[in-house]
Amino acid sequence: MCPHCDDYARTVVMLGDLALYADMTSADQHFVDVIGPSLAASLPEPPPGVFPAGYDPNEGPEYPGQGW
Repeated sequence: MCPHCDDYARTVVMLGDLALYADMTSADQHFVDVIGPSLAASLPEPPPGVFPAGYDPNEGPEYPGQGW
């Protein structure tokens, strides 16, 4: 596995675990609000092969509220 693949997979798993925790009735929402964006910001570049060749996340249909 490539050196960044482990970091990427581990961060994605932590984001998933945080999402499950956030759905619990006893979840600390302040913790979720602070840790969620921090985890997302620390997400490394995806390993090769995750997205198809030539994929551009900025291309695609306009969504409501865009293109004004």
